[in-house]
Amino acid sequence: MQFSAQQIALLINGQIDGDATVTVNNFGKIEEAQHGQLSFLANPKYEEYLYTTKASIVIINADLALKNNVTSTLIRVPNAYTAFAQLLQQYQQIKQQQLSGIEQPSFIATTASIGEQVYVGAFAYIGNHAKVGNNTKIYPVAFIGENAVIGNNVVLHPGVKIYHDCVIGNNVIIHAGTVIGGDGFGFAPQADGSFQKVPQIGNVVVEDYVEIGSNACIDRATIGSTIIRKGAKLDNLIQIAHNVEIGNHSVIAAQVGISGSTKIGKQVMIGGQAGIVGHITIADGSKINAQSGVSKSIKQPNTAVTGTPAYDYTSALRSQAISRSLPDLEKRIADLERQIQALLQKD
Repeated sequence: MQFSAQQIALLINGQIDGDATVTVNNFGKIEEAQHGQLSFLANPKYEEYLYTTKASIVIINADLALKNNVTSTLIRVPNAYTAFAQLLQQYQQIKQQQLSGIEQPSFIATTASIGEQVYVGAFAYIGNHAKVGNNTKIYPVAFIGENAVIGNNVVLHPGVKIYHDCVIGNNVIIHAGTVIGGDGFGFAPQADGSFQKVPQIGNVVVEDYVEIGSNACIDRATIGSTIIRKGAKLDNLIQIAHNVEIGNHSVIAAQVGISGSTKIGKQVMIGGQAGIVGHITIADGSKINAQSGVSKSIKQPNTAVTGTPAYDYTSALRSQAISRSLPDLEKRIADLERQIQALLQKD
């Protein structure tokens, strides 16, 4: 597929500097791009490559003042990064629209409901009474359990598993290997030291516009629902336990673990490898630094915490600075002690 600078500018409401008829058919990083590729410049650290790149078209910020001549056609937009992301999304949608039909071998139960313009890849399984919405793409080896509901414009990448009774909203993307609706970690200790499994009869509800990375695990609720609210973005390798709730537009980085029944507020940001205990509440707008261990509720909105156990971010940084100074402080104290001892001996 080829697109001219004029067509691209219309898509992203940009202004053209250069040849509006030049075409591209691929994307490239500005420092590596070749003729026929489209690139972008958003980070000032890479501006030097604007004057040497071989890219045919480069998207730049509207207010960027050129320091040298450029050979590429430029498209100026208010925010180059956002405009480029928009183009990538449209390009991906075009590619996905080319997928259609039901590949064989695959299994679709006779009681399942399949919408229009759905793609089902080879070796996929759709169980009894499951519902799949319009324009949804189910890649090979995906599994959809009985009574599960999948909305419109959903993308389930290879090997995604949606267990029975779970609900996936509209415009959701779930990447390869993720499991939605596995049993929560519920075991009742017995008098003889063994553990009795507690049946997990709830489900998982993933609301609209959520994206979940690869190999994440979101457990079904013991009773009720584990809920991922609208617009949340989850990275790869995340563990979300039973009855957890993730608020609207919250962002969680890789290898985070959230224990059961914890409630995460709206627009919360959680850094990689953070761990959060169960049965606590994280206020709206909280920021949890990478590798933090959160052991109690964060009640004040827009609080930033770090460390294990996690506490106020600014105070933690001050403590770290003091800790780094401890060897020097120890030496100074030892010198003072020697001086005091010498003065005492003189007396």
